[in-house]
Amino acid sequence: MPSDEGIKIVVNNRKARHDFRIEERFEAGMQLTGSEVKSLRDGKVNLQEAYCKVEDNEIFLVGCHIAPFAQATHVNHDPVRRRKLLLHRREITKLKRGTQEKGYTLVPLKIYFKAGLAKLEIGLGKGKKTFDKRHDVAERDSKRRLQKLTRHRSKD
Repeated sequence: MPSDEGIKIVVNNRKARHDFRIEERFEAGMQLTGSEVKSLRDGKVNLQEAYCKVEDNEIFLVGCHIAPFAQATHVNHDPVRRRKLLLHRREITKLKRGTQEKGYTLVPLKIYFKAGLAKLEIGLGKGKKTFDKRHDVAERDSKRRLQKLTRHRSKD
């Protein structure tokens, strides 16, 4: 997906990678107001409860909380309003087809700035079962232990 040059990550949705097996990733622009962009630059955003929804060949980010900007006028933005995502028509049809399959959903993974523009990385993922989550945690722990052992051996 995006290379790390000129990218400032604002927020990462770590819980999404724990709860879903992400099979495909897409980069989408977001339709935001000025005060939302300023709040994003301050890092005042929460993706924990957010999800993406396809409606009438458009994709929306729902449930993402972007805090109101403190220095804005009395006409500030609604913190949890639906935000339209900007994607190519091909990508939208691909995502729409993907979500119609059983068990697949659109998950927001991270928000970042690329060349001064706010971008959202969304993933087409399938929900993990509890035993899958336990298996992933056990696998991660065993890798950590193995790395620790190899580090000890290389120091001796």
